Amino acid sequence: MGLELNVGTTAASATASTAIHANVDFNAIKQRQQATWASGNYAIIGTTLQMVGESLAEAVDVRAGERVLDVAAGNGNATLAAARRFARVTSTDYVPHLLDKGAVRAQAEGLDVHFQVADAEALPFEDGSFDVVLSTFGAMFAPEHGRAARELIRVVRRGGRIGMANWTPEGFIGQLFRTIAAHVPPPAGVQSPVLWGSEPRIVELFGAVAMDVRCVRHHFNFRYRSAAHWIEVFRTFYGPTHKAYTALDPAGQARLTDDLTALLERLNVGGPNSLVVPSEYLEVVITRK
Repeated sequence: MGLELNVGTTAASATASTAIHANVDFNAIKQRQQATWASGNYAIIGTTLQMVGESLAEAVDVRAGERVLDVAAGNGNATLAAARRFARVTSTDYVPHLLDKGAVRAQAEGLDVHFQVADAEALPFEDGSFDVVLSTFGAMFAPEHGRAARELIRVVRRGGRIGMANWTPEGFIGQLFRTIAAHVPPPAGVQSPVLWGSEPRIVELFGAVAMDVRCVRHHFNFRYRSAAHWIEVFRTFYGPTHKAYTALDPAGQARLTDDLTALLERLNVGGPNSLVVPSEYLEVVITRK
């Protein structure tokens, strides 16, 4: 659906955000985040989300020969989708070994991709360097939302497109993060990443420089054998869940497992013999003025 751009509240929101963030040590938070995403093995989870990258590349209308930047690319779902469309792709993340995983995937398909370590909040590229900027469940985790948004805007040319896939606050991942936060509270003063899955937040962050903003809600189905199987995989491989468990004593771990099991079983639409949990995300396409 298209969104009417309402940028009148942006200045007030930015002022409030600045006040909230004044005493937050974002460098320390970012270092902990890097350690979180470097833990486990996100590539095990990430490869299951490939269809989201393909859908986003179609929604943004990636064309052959276009200069495409994938921000916080992880192991490269949007990267591969754009490269399969013969775009000239630069894939970035601030966790080097995730880029290594993406490079292996690209090499296996014979795709020509440039991989570069980069922070979503300080991209090492000139203004207007890219025709398209993509991010699937990546830039949304930057601790300073406004700073990350400004970087995405800065590096895309006028008339270029920004495409994002962001988990919504109401969806499964939003509920997952709230469940984890009840056991391991997040750093004070940091806004939730799932706010990027809210249409008003997207308009607040991008509306002033956008010719057009389009947001469509989709669902990705997490498919596992059971709730216990999902917990085993995510506890082992998914950084935020992995770190939450390591922060708890055995009793706390058991309580977290009970709450995650209840959440998964409540949302399961797969019946008694399998786990299928729909997870809502917001597909965002922004055309820059």
